[in-house]
Amino acid sequence: MENMEPYSDVNVKGLVYNMQRFSVNDGPGVRTIVFLNGCPLRCKWCCNPESQELKPVVMFKEQNCVGCGNCEVVCPTGASNLFFPGKIDHSKCICCGKCVDVCYHKALEMSGKWMTVEEVMIELYKDRTIYRRSGGGITVSGGEALVQHKFLAELLKTCRSVGWTTAIETTGLASEAVLDEIIPLLDYVMMDIKHIDSDIHKEFTGVGNEQILKNALYISHLAKKMVIRVPVIPGFNADKKTIKGIAAFTSFLHNVDELHLLPYHDLGSNKYGMMGKDYEMAGTVSPAAEYMEELKAIVEEEGLTCKIGG
Repeated sequence: MENMEPYSDVNVKGLVYNMQRFSVNDGPGVRTIVFLNGCPLRCKWCCNPESQELKPVVMFKEQNCVGCGNCEVVCPTGASNLFFPGKIDHSKCICCGKCVDVCYHKALEMSGKWMTVEEVMIELYKDRTIYRRSGGGITVSGGEALVQHKFLAELLKTCRSVGWTTAIETTGLASEAVLDEIIPLLDYVMMDIKHIDSDIHKEFTGVGNEQILKNALYISHLAKKMVIRVPVIPGFNADKKTIKGIAAFTSFLHNVDELHLLPYHDLGSNKYGMMGKDYEMAGTVSPAAEYMEELKAIVEEEGLTCKIGG
């Protein structure tokens, strides 16, 4: 009886902005990634800017807009404006969805939906056979999933109760109380370490890294399996000295022997325009494959297994 999973409340609600099926790069086996809203960081290269706030976001597809003005007519707060960048003033938007309902050309869409654990499980259950046969399961990502820790805990407990493995992609920025609640419910932790220097970290992410580094050590003592991941960003941390420093720090973590280098990409840059924002990293070029191999060698010199990519 002591091995039974704790009771879970499937009626708890969380804000989910995407579910990605058949992933093979976010933990062992074939997995479904559940993306949750909310993040305390504001990374300049963030590929999911719609996930940063703990609320739904109306996204604008300019190529679909015919300028009919229906959105302006129904908007109760004046947030919808054909002459505003991105067509939506997000400081006024209450995410009621009325503009989306009358946008018949699909220029506006809502990102983010409040769902119960039960509703998420109904979607996940479609791939239960794949999880079992591949040794896969569920990976929760963000945003930063720890922001919605109460929903996250109930989702993880429910997944474990049906025998699915659980994983998280995280910045690690949370209180120790939250980590004590969540980490034991995970089979696999993938944690970002973006930089060792706190001032540089704050310049590019909006927050210092003291708590993150402290939590990395704390999590490494709690986690069953932990991997450190480093987004390699030119102009921020894509230099050999910084990567060596991160690798050296990783080598001191408890029971962590693997580090993944994730080359910069701009696949989410179009979302900034859809939100009426500028993409600060425009023009940044991904590190060359040959250079990534050099960084990999530096990591391996610290006695770590290194993989390029997720």
